[in-house]
Amino acid sequence: KKMLLSSSVRAARYGSRFRRNPWNASWLSTTTTTSSSSSSSDGTDGENGDGDGDGDRDGDASTPSESDPPVPQTDASAGAETETETDADTDKEDLSTAAVEKEDDLEMDLRPVEVVKELDRHIVGQTDAKKAVAIAMRNRWRRRQLSPELRKEVTPRNVLMIGPTGCGKTEVARRMALLSDAPFLKVEATKFTEVGYHGRDVDQIIRDIMDVSMTLTKKRKTEKLKQEARALVEDRILDLLTGPKEGNKGRDSFRSMLRDGLLDDQEVDVDVPEGGSDKNSNVFAIGDNSNPNVAAMSDFLSRMGSGQGKKISTERKRMPISEAKDVILELELERLLENVDLKKEAITSVEESGIVFIDEIDKICSSRDFMSRSADASAEGVQRDLLPLIEGTTINTKYGNVNTDYILFVASGAFHAVKPSDMLPELQGRLPIRVELNGLTEDDLYKILTEPVANLVRQQVELIATEGVTLEFQDEAIREIARMAALLNKTVENIGARRLHTVMERIMEDLSFKAAELDGDSVLTVNKELVEERLNEVVTKTDLSKYIL
Repeated sequence: KKMLLSSSVRAARYGSRFRRNPWNASWLSTTTTTSSSSSSSDGTDGENGDGDGDGDRDGDASTPSESDPPVPQTDASAGAETETETDADTDKEDLSTAAVEKEDDLEMDLRPVEVVKELDRHIVGQTDAKKAVAIAMRNRWRRRQLSPELRKEVTPRNVLMIGPTGCGKTEVARRMALLSDAPFLKVEATKFTEVGYHGRDVDQIIRDIMDVSMTLTKKRKTEKLKQEARALVEDRILDLLTGPKEGNKGRDSFRSMLRDGLLDDQEVDVDVPEGGSDKNSNVFAIGDNSNPNVAAMSDFLSRMGSGQGKKISTERKRMPISEAKDVILELELERLLENVDLKKEAITSVEESGIVFIDEIDKICSSRDFMSRSADASAEGVQRDLLPLIEGTTINTKYGNVNTDYILFVASGAFHAVKPSDMLPELQGRLPIRVELNGLTEDDLYKILTEPVANLVRQQVELIATEGVTLEFQDEAIREIARMAALLNKTVENIGARRLHTVMERIMEDLSFKAAELDGDSVLTVNKELVEERLNEVVTKTDLSKYIL
């Protein structure tokens, strides 16, 4: 009897892979026979039932809860546990294999043609830049397919994008980050200063991308463990409702009601960390975290202050089950993540797949036409500091040492006042692929207003639609907006596509102000005459301003 009971308990706990309808007639007929389904030596479900009389309503409870009482071991139950653990190990291997295949599928989707097609949905023109970015992203995947001996010799080909402001350099990088699942960081070159001056040195770039990688890695692992954590949450709530020693019959009835949402309003007492999870997050912040030693010490003190390494003090709170599910889920996920080496995986992800985009690199260059060197602390000294970082070095972070040999660097700059040749020759050599982006013409501005998925015209129409008012743009008006923007770029200052924001807001100023007062069926139309009326004054003032001393 004890053997059969132990076997059925094991089956109830670990038999979640076999889901059946408990009201199936075949299940009823099987469970009515007392010994045929429950006397199997492996303790797993039979063909039509699971042998414990619960219809396997425990569903997702594939992982044993820590709060469950120990079950005495017998020969039959020991055999069942051994086979179940073997099945669990097989499931884990299958899960990891599926995760790898999923990542490979993601990389396969990032073929250069697909990347360019996706970028075309948001960026007009600049085909050369899109191709260079797409090839660089694809080469990351190609390198991982090589043999380990050859893989060490293949380094990424860093890219330098040159083009006037407002032509889409930064937007290309931003869309790159959304397409790639790899750690991505965008930095401004002007934020850094030469070593020895007060400010941030370039090593902070690697520390920042490590923070990004840790967040991505934790998010990926959380998604993988969420199903297992939900099963533990269900068991924890059932323990609170029925107690760990409740029989299977009563527990299964509560499990069914819990899954149907009938117990969401029932209140239970939950033990949560005292004072919340962020209580001591910044208590021990000391000095400047850009120093790796200071950052490591601050992190160590924060972990010690938060109770890591000792029993965390908890407090009991009463809350509905609907809220308790989320609270317990977070606690279970944190407990499961303690067994995962997130730091090692995050470092590997940065070293093999990291992408760093350095914007405004032309602002740290000084023209070689002048004899005197710039005294700016964020000028050539920063270029010299970037040399080993881009070429390949080891940076000390609070997560460990990070090798930058295989990180892809993409730099961009307008190069209005200086030329690319004004950069240090060594830095030019470390950015071998040079892509020139073209300035935007009137036709390009018209395409920007109409072709992208979230173009400016659509944005204005949707914003006004929230007031219940219909906004319409005539095609002649859109072309006039593009013409005026191109004219202002020529006569005033060429700021590229950003000029469209200025022109559009000037046109929409009165319409946006009055839209909230109109009736729900009102229709506002933007025609060519309205555009000329709103922008004529701007163009006239601009022309006269040239002659004012």
